[in-house]
Amino acid sequence: MADKPTEPAPENPPAAAAAAAPAGGEEGGEAGPSKKALKKAEAKAKKEAEKAKRAAEHAANQAAAKAAAGNTEDLAKDNYGPETKTTKVDAERVHLKDVGEQHLGKTIKLRGWIQNSRMQGAKMCFVEIREERNWAIQGVLAASPEGKPVSKQMVKWAGGLNLEGFVLLEGRVEKPLDPVKSVRVSGYELHITKCYLISPGPEVLGMTFAVANKAVTNFDDEDAAPAATGVEEVKDGVANLSVEGVAGASMITHLNNPAMHKRAPVQQAIADIRMVTRKLFAEYLEARGFNQFEPPCLIGAASEGGSNVFGMTYFDKQAYLAQSPQFYKQYEIAGGRKRVFSIGPVFRAENSNTPRHMTEFTGLDLEMEIEESYTEVIDMLEGVLLFILRNLREKCADQIAIVRSVYPSEDFAFPEPGKEVRLTFAEGQALLRAEGPEEFRNVTDHEDMSTAQEKALGALVRKKYGTDFYVLDKFPQEARPFYALEDPENPEITRSFDFMMRNQEILSGGQRIHDPKVLEARIRRKGIDPNSPGIKEYVDVFRSCGVPPHGGGGIGLDRVVAWFLNLPSVHLASFYPRTPKRLAP
Repeated sequence: MADKPTEPAPENPPAAAAAAAPAGGEEGGEAGPSKKALKKAEAKAKKEAEKAKRAAEHAANQAAAKAAAGNTEDLAKDNYGPETKTTKVDAERVHLKDVGEQHLGKTIKLRGWIQNSRMQGAKMCFVEIREERNWAIQGVLAASPEGKPVSKQMVKWAGGLNLEGFVLLEGRVEKPLDPVKSVRVSGYELHITKCYLISPGPEVLGMTFAVANKAVTNFDDEDAAPAATGVEEVKDGVANLSVEGVAGASMITHLNNPAMHKRAPVQQAIADIRMVTRKLFAEYLEARGFNQFEPPCLIGAASEGGSNVFGMTYFDKQAYLAQSPQFYKQYEIAGGRKRVFSIGPVFRAENSNTPRHMTEFTGLDLEMEIEESYTEVIDMLEGVLLFILRNLREKCADQIAIVRSVYPSEDFAFPEPGKEVRLTFAEGQALLRAEGPEEFRNVTDHEDMSTAQEKALGALVRKKYGTDFYVLDKFPQEARPFYALEDPENPEITRSFDFMMRNQEILSGGQRIHDPKVLEARIRRKGIDPNSPGIKEYVDVFRSCGVPPHGGGGIGLDRVVAWFLNLPSVHLASFYPRTPKRLAP
């Protein structure tokens, strides 16, 4: 039997249901809800749907607002912040001076100072990290879309760190789009993934790094003008990270901010050159049979007869700081050492407030036995100085370039080998009279040279012989201490000399008197009592045993460095310059 065809459903079921409902039933009876009830239910459903929609929209808006305000969970919170005992970075430690192609794409570890920083919107920050001297690289912190390893919170925190704070970083070495001109490591940049603050910088620097690496503007210790800190310059960001247009500061500002003064690449370059000079001095002399010794700084009398010594209480006695190791060098020769040298502090109580004087400096001193002629001493001193200067030119080429970027100068002019210039004092004065400035046309051969005369003569020697280095020999007696030996051919002059660099004296020396009778007579001639404290003990050494002829010289280390680099002041060549007005830092 065939199935019956299905009847079509009514087009309006609720209406049909309402028609089928009992006449008097509002809620409906067994046949179902009424038409009115259905409309009410439909209206209620629509209202609930609208309410749910509005709630969803509100929740979405709230989430968006929280995200915009940066209050979402910080997924990079372990990758930045102050260093703690649990902080650990396992990447390879690489020094900036060694960064190269082999590190591209690799993650490295770096420790250094924040030299500069700039925010680029809310998601990116550029920082310059300096490791040592002028070795710096640009670092980039960019917030990752997923918030890890770098979040917006991390970028904001890093961008707010104070300059010259010390940080520990992890980052990937990459190539920048263009070389970064403001840093030495210009062909690479560091994409930072971890940043920890080891030591914070101050809110305000007494002197910024940019100012510290500019030429000193004033060497007057009494200049109390405020420093140009460079704050305005560093706020300008990456586009203005060079020191161009930044004003320099006075020497007093530099010395009142010793840490920043010493962080400057120019000061570190000068310090490097200074230490290489010391090593070269010792290297040359040790290779020629010299023995190093250590003279005392504390002495019991102003032994050289001068008044320019510092006195001090020494228990129940009076003591002094040694103004030279001269007597002790001679004691070593008397004690059987044929050749000796020392490197150490020298103290001069001279109230000389000039760019070429300090009350404490480092002396490079030597003394040697003379076998044939006192010119053996000149040969040795000339040899060691030219050895130092020529090797500085080769060994410290990078440091010299850094210094010249701040204090421009011409190359030091060396004499040709075998054509070293040696003038007698009289020849030097004659040259000044003949070709020097008008005020020196009447200089005599019996008075010591002034600084102005030295500079004028040096300029003439440079013009005439093409060298910044020469020897001035046979000074008059009146210009030399009592232990300088008279020249046998002319008792009015001595076998003593000065060495000159860039028109200024950097060494004094000569042959010493080794005969006690001659020495005592000379001491009396100088108006000094040979039995006075310090002098008697000195003369007694020559009475106690036979002492061979000997001579030597004392070199000012600070001046060698300063004049070789043509610095405007010898104070720049000292680690901690001492002047009549400064005992700090």
